[in-house]
Amino acid sequence: MIRKSHFDPLRVREEIAIAAARLIAEDGLDYSTAKRKAARQVVGETRVGGEWLPDNGQIEEEIREYQAIFQSESQPAVLRRMREVAFEWMQRLQPFNPYLTGAVLNGTAGEHSDIHLQCFCDNPKEVAIYLLNANVQYDVSETRHFAGRGYVETLSFLMRPSRDEEPMGIHIALYDTNDLRGAVRADGRGKLARASAAAVRALLDEPPAPTLAPSP
Repeated sequence: MIRKSHFDPLRVREEIAIAAARLIAEDGLDYSTAKRKAARQVVGETRVGGEWLPDNGQIEEEIREYQAIFQSESQPAVLRRMREVAFEWMQRLQPFNPYLTGAVLNGTAGEHSDIHLQCFCDNPKEVAIYLLNANVQYDVSETRHFAGRGYVETLSFLMRPSRDEEPMGIHIALYDTNDLRGAVRADGRGKLARASAAAVRALLDEPPAPTLAPSP
């Protein structure tokens, strides 16, 4: 086993990011799990600190590159269909201020991805009542608050968009209306972590991006 002191931190982070991106794109792992598994693949059982690990932004860029090379024929269609389904549900949930977040928004969603929505309303329980009235059977769990303030209740269910399509997982995290003020702020890179129904509609109206040929 090579000593950690002999590793090049920049190279280690890059290799972990590449391995994590492949696990996310091919197996549908979440970022945290993929990062831990990728770290073991790269450095074995050697314990590494957080400074040796790539951030989610670096991994996201590697996912885009992996998809452009290995999934360019399938991933764009999968992404568009998931955005269409997300938009349909956002229209249904319009009274509860729904926002889209996650891989379906940032463009890295694949066949293993789920749709992640966040609703901001005065009484989050009304979302659960709406689903019950719509005969949607859901599971209840918790998701970490986007601002790190504890956890919020999350309703999850599978739905089949049409008879010929595979079921899609949909998760609705329930927030108070007051949380919306901080939710729509851009991050340090000027990116928004969530999008309204109008913004998702605009994404669907964009012409498809040209397919990139793999580098020689």
